[in-house]
Amino acid sequence: MDFLGGMLYGFSVSLEPGNLFACFMGVFIGTLIGVLPGIGPVATMSILLPVSFKMTATSAIIMMAGIFYGAMYGGSITSILVNIPGEAASVVTCLDGYQMARKGRAGPALGISAFGSFIAGSMGVVGIMVLAPPLAAMALKFGPPEIFGILILSFTMVTYLAGRSKLKAVAMAILGLILGTVGLDPIVVTPRFAYGSVTLMDGIGLAPLVMGLFGISEVFLNIEQKIKQEVFKADIKGLLPNKQDWKNSAWPITRGSLLGFFLGILPGIGAIIPTFISYGLEKKISKHPEKFGTGVIEGVAAPESANNAATAGCMVPLLTLGIPPNVVMAVLLGAFLTHGVQPGPLLVKEHPEIFWGVITSMYTGNAMLLVLNLPLIGLWVRLLKVPYGILFPLILLFCLIGVYSVAGNSWDIVIMLVFAILGYLMKKFEYEPAPLVLAFVLGRMAEESVRQSLVLSRGDLLIFFKHPISCATMIIAFILIFSPLIMPLLKKARRRSEGGGG
Repeated sequence: MDFLGGMLYGFSVSLEPGNLFACFMGVFIGTLIGVLPGIGPVATMSILLPVSFKMTATSAIIMMAGIFYGAMYGGSITSILVNIPGEAASVVTCLDGYQMARKGRAGPALGISAFGSFIAGSMGVVGIMVLAPPLAAMALKFGPPEIFGILILSFTMVTYLAGRSKLKAVAMAILGLILGTVGLDPIVVTPRFAYGSVTLMDGIGLAPLVMGLFGISEVFLNIEQKIKQEVFKADIKGLLPNKQDWKNSAWPITRGSLLGFFLGILPGIGAIIPTFISYGLEKKISKHPEKFGTGVIEGVAAPESANNAATAGCMVPLLTLGIPPNVVMAVLLGAFLTHGVQPGPLLVKEHPEIFWGVITSMYTGNAMLLVLNLPLIGLWVRLLKVPYGILFPLILLFCLIGVYSVAGNSWDIVIMLVFAILGYLMKKFEYEPAPLVLAFVLGRMAEESVRQSLVLSRGDLLIFFKHPISCATMIIAFILIFSPLIMPLLKKARRRSEGGGG
């Protein structure tokens, strides 16, 4: 199927009533979650994962993807009006967005955020359409050694780009790998770490794990923190940016979109890092950098474009290689697998309705978000005033019902509560859950690929260095692993040489 044929087929799938409704529900729930601080897309997708099991594979993936990029839209509203990022990727928007609101320019700030997000999201969808098919064709040449090499690089990138402690990120990744081995051995089918439990014999379910780590633990934290919402009370009017606003925002939107998309493809980057880089770039090249942070529209347009383009970029490695570059895509991979669909190079050939349907639904969803966001600003502002005392018990109830409905097994609730306590403690002691979830999801795939490689080579570990792609990825991974040890030594050597020369 050629590019144009694929696009037309994709729109015919995504515009079916059921898929269109799934797209609407996804972007609506995503926006709602983005507006309400303290929940986020990972927790929401985790909570709604059991719901997606009852849907068709195409509708489920369309809805889950809609939640992700919808949350990016909604997060900007709280950043601008409340100075609290509804979603982590909207942190940078607080800097200038809230200051614009204080100056009486909340309308243009919200307007450029919505338009910039739509433009960036649309550019990202075009990027997926152009890059995904050739990448998928190239990935068909990958064997077990190449897959293992890419997985090792993905693990390394996630831990290397960890927020605070790389050692803690490594510890979490190892824990995720261990948890992924629970259940039946994929090669010889013998039980591992099951301890006679029928539930554990089938492995730890992704739904109870992510719902506990992200959904319920987030509720515990937010109840403890007692976030106080103070919604900006000025009238919100003039949502359409004027000519000068568009003139100031055109290039930041373009640069933010391109930067966000290509950075989003890389493992471990996600949608947060591109916003900081985009904001920093605009400040660096601006003729008036001192005004950033005081309420300039470029400071809203650039990061909002970057985070929405990054959501599209994240889809590329998942759809073409079957490898999630971040924790949100790991949850989405779980949705694929529960429907018996393996994303990767064969997805275009085996499930073209999912591949093209999901991609074209992202364009439809971005259009829906633009239509939804501007007229419903007043509604979102009212929702910001919903007391957490009402909101969080409903989330807990939904989690309990959702995790039980997957298999009708009460032990899944126990597993979810165990991971909820673990997730709460991890966040309290600053251990990131993302490496754990990624390692858990990818661990079995990595185990299968390394064992298949060793079967092919009759136990020769050098097979990973005899294939060019796996060799290159392994070398890059080793450089990243040992760079924290090597860099200080190089700096010391440089200081000594400079001291000796002086």
